[in-house]
Amino acid sequence: MDATTWQVIALAIYFVAMIAIGLWANSKNTSLDDYVLGGRQLSPTVAALSAGAADMSGWLLMGLPGAVYITGLSESWIAIGLTIGAWCNWKFIAPRLRSYTEVSGNAVTVPVFLSNRLRDKRKLLRIFSGLIILIFFTFYVSSGMVAGGKFFESSFNQDFHTGMLLVAGITVFYTLFGGFMGASYTDMVQGILMVTALLAVPVVALINLGDMGSVTESIAHANPNAINLFAASGGIVGIISAAAWGLGYFGQPHIIVRFMAMRTPKDATSGRRIGISWMLLTVIGAISTAFVGIAYFAKHPEVSLTDAKSAESVFLDLSQLLFHPFIAGMILAAVLAAIMSTLSSQLVVCSSALIEDLYGVFSSRKLTANQSLWLGRAGVALVAIVAAILAWNPDSSILQLVAFAWAGFGSAFGPTVILSLYWRKLTLQGALSSMVVGALVAFFWGQSKELHSAMYEMVPAFFSAFAVAVIVSLATYKPNAEIDEEFSLAVELARTGKTLDDIQASEPAAAK
Repeated sequence: MDATTWQVIALAIYFVAMIAIGLWANSKNTSLDDYVLGGRQLSPTVAALSAGAADMSGWLLMGLPGAVYITGLSESWIAIGLTIGAWCNWKFIAPRLRSYTEVSGNAVTVPVFLSNRLRDKRKLLRIFSGLIILIFFTFYVSSGMVAGGKFFESSFNQDFHTGMLLVAGITVFYTLFGGFMGASYTDMVQGILMVTALLAVPVVALINLGDMGSVTESIAHANPNAINLFAASGGIVGIISAAAWGLGYFGQPHIIVRFMAMRTPKDATSGRRIGISWMLLTVIGAISTAFVGIAYFAKHPEVSLTDAKSAESVFLDLSQLLFHPFIAGMILAAVLAAIMSTLSSQLVVCSSALIEDLYGVFSSRKLTANQSLWLGRAGVALVAIVAAILAWNPDSSILQLVAFAWAGFGSAFGPTVILSLYWRKLTLQGALSSMVVGALVAFFWGQSKELHSAMYEMVPAFFSAFAVAVIVSLATYKPNAEIDEEFSLAVELARTGKTLDDIQASEPAAAK
């Protein structure tokens, strides 16, 4: 068999495995709560690996190695910021969000939690939050479809639309039936595939090159500043801009929903250790791939990068050169895994925003568990169709919106999420004002080439939103004994790692 056939076989095995997991997860879904939050039954391993895979996307396997290959280690400040941000997210947000969402009306989405937490009787927070999620994640989903189409176009010389529909169709299928649980377990498998591939490629390349000294010499010859972390960072402002990507974690619904789905707040500790270990290994693997790639192509001038301009093909090119076609096909599957894991997680969040946050607000009709479940599936299908229409033009500038969406979500939701968990005096007015300011500053700053080039919009948008939330809340705060009692209970559950069921089991008389 030729190389392409082996690679197609590997990808077929991967696709079948994803569909099988989705169908298995379908048996676990009996209600909308199961469909959008998995019944709060995620283990730390599944929560950690699925959160990492849903977060990183194709940037980790292609964008980061390419940037480091061209410029050097100074391009890793985004990865450093993301790693620090992810650690803080697991440490400070995960346990409290898990406990507080259960205490505050057993909320299954971030907008519902904020609405319950701040006693939003008019449900303005749910409407505004749901619209932000629905609008921007639809574009986010479409960018993943574009990436899938371009992957097949560049890897197999297939038609863009054929590749896009194949990736979108399979992802939608297992998400449609598996829901949150299906997306989480497929993301876990995809996370394992990603870290394995990112470690295997640089290790095998280094063995092939044979001598660490010659590798170091080749890197230094190609770029004397390659291992200088501060070489091309643009000074302190450039470092802050790049590292500020880490602030976005606190407001990403498709990531923090994993915290809400854990079995207990105590699971956050194990989840943090597993998740950050995964993240460190993948980032080190991506950076190592870039460096050994410099040495490999310097030693083998008879071969060259497929994408010499951006070097984003260095990971794929090395896999094709160093491995049997079947193994190379599995490494190609790792790239697809990065794309599809993010895509599936975003589809579930869009579905929950459409059904739980918007339909639930505007419709007074009571649905059965089965009707809610199928309505959630209809939400996935609807969002996928709209996203596919947006993605049909491969030259559309959707990818530019991804950076804005990260800043927009991080700024609109991040400060409110942090303050809702750690500050009793946050008010509904403060939260709404913060969301509006965060979204607007991120949008207008990001649209200005001069401002965006000077500093990533996350920095001014996040801190403006945070300041507005505090100022408006102090001006509108009124003591509320019910909110204070709920806040104290959530803090205590997070501290002890217990759930409401644990308390009710230990205090049956009080529960009655």
